[in-house]
Amino acid sequence: MNALEKLNATIASRKGAAPESSYTAKLLSHGTEKCAKKFGEEAFELALAAVQNNKANTANEAADVLYHLLVLLQSADVSLADVLAVLESREGTSGLVEKANRNG
Repeated sequence: MNALEKLNATIASRKGAAPESSYTAKLLSHGTEKCAKKFGEEAFELALAAVQNNKANTANEAADVLYHLLVLLQSADVSLADVLAVLESREGTSGLVEKANRNG
């Protein structure tokens, strides 16, 4: 099990836990809208760090984005396996073709 899978398992174990027991449980208790807002904030912070060419901060913000993405997915009842299956189904397909297929 890699670090992302371990983190995902930890987040899943916090779903339904008392909000005061962990930050993850607190986020999840506020629902998908709050989780989505927090993910968006973290994504913006990552984008800023990247354009500032700050490698260390970019790595830290990317870790925050991955964490908040997994929390959002958990809140929305979408599994990491579901997301990985979509990525696998796209493997070998040009990004331009894949995007055109979604828009068409």
